[in-house]
Parts: sequence; C-alpha cells; structure tokens
Amino acid sequence: MREHGGNLDQAVQRFGGRMQDWIDLSTGINRQPYPVGEIEPHFWNALPSRSDLESLHEAARQAYATKAPILAMGGAQAAIQLLPRLAPCGRARVLAPTYNEYAVVLSAAGWDVAEVASLDALARADLAVAVNPNNPDGRRYDKAELLALLPRVGRLVIDESFADAMPELSLAAEAGRPGLLTLRSFGKFYGLAGLRLGFVLGAEGDIAALSAMAGPWPVSGAAIAVGGRALRDRDWARATATRLEADCLRLDAAVKSQGWSLVGGTPLFRLYETGDGRAAQARLAGARIWSRIFEQRPGWLRLGLPGDESEWARLAEALSR
Repeated sequence: MREHGGNLDQAVQRFGGRMQDWIDLSTGINRQPYPVGEIEPHFWNALPSRSDLESLHEAARQAYATKAPILAMGGAQAAIQLLPRLAPCGRARVLAPTYNEYAVVLSAAGWDVAEVASLDALARADLAVAVNPNNPDGRRYDKAELLALLPRVGRLVIDESFADAMPELSLAAEAGRPGLLTLRSFGKFYGLAGLRLGFVLGAEGDIAALSAMAGPWPVSGAAIAVGGRALRDRDWARATATRLEADCLRLDAAVKSQGWSLVGGTPLFRLYETGDGRAAQARLAGARIWSRIFEQRPGWLRLGLPGDESEWARLAEALSR
C-alpha cells in the first residue's frame, strides 16, 4: 500500500498506546463530522434503488452548482481506479508533487506516465491530471488556465477532493464539456471518510462508461441516505467552511513557536517545513498525536485540524514540551 495519511495502526505499532488514545491529524478529514442521524431501515435492508441513487446525484448537483452528468462512487479513489480504462493506453501526465495514487494506478494499467511540474507540461497528454487545491501543498490553479488545457489534451482530470470549502476554485459547472472530468470527495469535508462516497462529473459519454464499469450498485444504501442528507444541508456546509477558515489561522499561530514555516494548505490541512519532519512527527507522537510526513520531502510535516477543544489543548501541550 502506498504512503497515505490515516495509517494510525503504524503509529500504534511504532509508538504504543491504543487506537482510541490517539488524535489522528495525519489526514485532511474534518474532525467535526456531519451528524449522521438515523437511517431508515430500507437503506440497510434493500438493494439501493435507481431512484434513490438519482436523488443523491441531484443533491450533489445542487451542492456543487452544476447540471453536469454525475456518478456516485465509493470515494474519489474508486473513480481513480477506473480512469485508465476510459481510453486506450497512451501518454499520461500528472501535475506533481500530488496525491500519489494517480501515477501508480495509471502506470500499473500500462500507461506511459510522467510527473510534471507545470500546467504547460500537461499539454499533448492523452490523459492529464491536476489536483485543485493540491494535496499536500495546497497549490491553487486558475480555472481559466485549466480550461485552456482542454483543446491540448485528450482528457483532463481535475481532482477537487479538497474544494468543498473553496467553491470558487471548482470547475464543476463546466464538467459537461467533452474531455473534462471533475472528481469530488464527500468524506473529507463532511468528516465521514468511512462512508466511502465520492462523485465524478463529466460529459455524458464518460459518465455512462464509468457507470457501466462501476456496476449497478456503485455505493451503499447508507451512503445514499447520509450523503444526500448532508449535501442538502447548505447551512451546515457554510458554517463549517467558516469555522475551518478560522481554525487554519489558529493552527498556524499554534505552531509559530516551533519555528516551522507554512508551505501551504487548504481549509482541511496545513503543510509546514519543519527542518526535520520525522523528528517533529516523533515529538507529537509522544503525546499520541499522529501527523503525516513525506519521504521525498524530509522537512515537511502535514497536520489536519484538531476537532474539539480537548484536541486543541492536547496539541498545544505537545507543542509546548
């Protein structure tokens, strides 16, 4: 398995304690999740119906301000797994450094994959991938510049897994254009990653092809029930985006005493240059707080945002040691 956040079992193995002793800040998952509430029995007992699935799709369209064809899947990762099968193998270019599954999945399927450092370097690719805002450094790309790539590539994939709190970056409204695919994650912003829900938006032909590959029941009944409820709750979404923006500033201020410099981030995580990411991770791990480091960038440390006040207090105590 590739290096990812959320690997709390490794933290326990290396530093001890029980899973429940730890605060997992190694991911960009909201630690104040959407309140799930009760789920009607039929969502558990019956196979998901097409009408229920379409109701979820409509809730997603409204939340993402789009009229494009859309398909719910088992997280954005499920869509990534199917991308190589949308077209014959060719040249794939991935704007990097970024989420590490794209290059591996495409390469394993036989694509000629290269990671590139600029938008211009994506040109002439049969499949081009950009994550906006980017993971892990939070880089943001201008919508017009991304759209200008469309005539220059075979297919353009824009991963917007961290865009819920930054809707101004989203190309969801343009997703019906031929050759453009937009991926959205549900679990990160709504703090329900275990639900395994995400969406892919695109032109009718691409969505039909992905739907055929995904099969008749691409997501669970529970995902349909909870996802639809959460996506329709725009008051919660607005309040959460406001809170996350303030919490980013709070976290930046909390680590200032460490001499760490902000590399970038999104409203769900912050990336710092620490000088020695492994040492910084071990120090926080002593207080049972787990963070994300990067083998290719030894000074980097990524922190998600703490949830309730007790988590903020534990982080402050760990930083003061």
